[in-house]
Amino acid sequence: MPTPTATSTSAPAPAEARNRLMLRVRNAMDRHYARPLDVPGLAASIDMSEAHFIRTFKAVFGETPYRYLQRRRVERAMFALRQSRRSVTDVCFDVGFNSLGTFSRTFKEIVCVSPSEYRGLYPPVAVPTCFFKAWARPSSFGEAPADGDG
Repeated sequence: MPTPTATSTSAPAPAEARNRLMLRVRNAMDRHYARPLDVPGLAASIDMSEAHFIRTFKAVFGETPYRYLQRRRVERAMFALRQSRRSVTDVCFDVGFNSLGTFSRTFKEIVCVSPSEYRGLYPPVAVPTCFFKAWARPSSFGEAPADGDG
């Protein structure tokens, strides 16, 4: 029977190593979604062929890396459309799309309404500063102290 020390220092199982690698790529996509990322470049960043990368990513997360990146960009666009008065075109380019047509088509596929219609459904809401400060203030109600003494 292996000891806990021997188990913790052994190499991860192949599936675990694969999942960690895919998580690393997905985290990079989350951090740099507004940059011009492409699937061949992402595959090359982990020394994997494009086809193998697409198959592996889909096996781990249930969608292709391209579709994941598009969905992530649309999610960011939804937030920007709700929170700002920037034009749809500016939001499109801010989140990493290169074409307003592709952005609008992809947005409608995922959200089922156009970006302009979405903005009309969810106009920005002004929150008074006192509410924001109260929400952002650290709470001592039932939480562990920040210094770790409790």
